[in-house]
Amino acid sequence: MNKTQAALIYVRGMAMGAADVVPGVSGGTIAFITGIYDTLLGALSQAPQALLLLLRGKVLAAWQQVNATFLLLLFAGILTSVFSLAKLITWLLATQPVALWSFFFGLIVISSVLVAREISRWNIATAAFFGVGVAAAYWITVAEPLSWGTDPLSLFMAGAIAICAMILPGISGSFLLLLMGLYPVVIAAVQSFDLAFLLVFAGGCVFGLLAFSRVLHWLLLHYRGVALAFLTGLMLGSLNKVWPWKEVLQWITDRHGEQRPLLESNLWPWQFAEQGHDPQLLVAILMAVAGVVLVVALELSAKQLRHRAGVSD
Repeated sequence: MNKTQAALIYVRGMAMGAADVVPGVSGGTIAFITGIYDTLLGALSQAPQALLLLLRGKVLAAWQQVNATFLLLLFAGILTSVFSLAKLITWLLATQPVALWSFFFGLIVISSVLVAREISRWNIATAAFFGVGVAAAYWITVAEPLSWGTDPLSLFMAGAIAICAMILPGISGSFLLLLMGLYPVVIAAVQSFDLAFLLVFAGGCVFGLLAFSRVLHWLLLHYRGVALAFLTGLMLGSLNKVWPWKEVLQWITDRHGEQRPLLESNLWPWQFAEQGHDPQLLVAILMAVAGVVLVVALELSAKQLRHRAGVSD
């Protein structure tokens, strides 16, 4: 791996981290469209074997088994974004929601098209799993929020659940945290660097990531068509969450006394205007187009990189 490839992996990680901060957008979507999804799942699925090699003193073999250089660069980029962009993303959500959601709407639409394009053959099974994916994602976006505890065991389980969603294109771990009532708490912990809180939550993330990645990697290897159809459905079903024009039905107060949207309903632009808000229709269209252009550019650059390297990634 040369310096250019290393830098690109780090940048992809930053893009994944930025997406994961936003409720409704999945870092798994970014991983898929930038061409590293299979590599990521393959590396994570090898973690147990790498651990056995490490316990036997075979450090180099363990490093190679799990593709540790790739993972370290990627997660370094993710963490950089999470800790540096958390405040920016929350500020944009509060001050420029139409523009931000429009950007992600365009990003997810074109991403779902690119994933669906990789399905070699559509049949009853792929169509059924596509429908299940759409229904599951839509149901998650309209589900009633829960009251999840903040004790260590609850935080550990929340991390395990959220990280599983973060590596699924179309399902946002941040949004699942919202449904559990933990999103403001987790964001506040990140911003204040509450180490004890973050260590418990991160432990759950590691557990969920290693367990779920093996299952997902196996499905993509043996049932790729139906798995991709399901993932495409998840992306399209999640569009309900990232629709730019919303009406807040219920608010939640975080630990700092600030109010954040909890339950929302979608409006058409003219309905949004009737409520006295500027629909920013031109801005929304331009930002959606920008999301499409960005994804296409990322895919083309990933293809060029793989072609020059002569490997899949």
